[in-house]
Amino acid sequence: MKKPVPKTTKKRKQDDFFDRVYKVVAKIPYGKVTTFGDIAEVCGIRSAARTVGWALNGTKDSGLPCHRVVNRFGALTGRHHFGDHNLMEDLLRSEGVEFDKDGCVIMDKYLWKPDKTRRKKAVPQKKK
Repeated sequence: MKKPVPKTTKKRKQDDFFDRVYKVVAKIPYGKVTTFGDIAEVCGIRSAARTVGWALNGTKDSGLPCHRVVNRFGALTGRHHFGDHNLMEDLLRSEGVEFDKDGCVIMDKYLWKPDKTRRKKAVPQKKK
């Protein structure tokens, strides 16, 4: 008789999504930015851009390059989470990222798109 598979709780799904967000953010190259929406899409839920922001809200002092995540227009919408209102911009400028006259990242030049290919699930091998 098979054991019942426990149902995944909402909290567990959120934790899994947050973990995927952190893995994508950790891969953002130096001198590049990506968007909340691009991260949400590669994590499997395109409409969850705000949830990506929520996930990053609790990562202060984590070592993740959260300053490299901007909104779809290149605006620094997460800057108030850095303590110093100018820190996010200062960090990006120190990496060579340039801004337009409105204070937005020049997305054509600095946007990095996360890889949308997902790892294939491992197929269990039969015992010989």
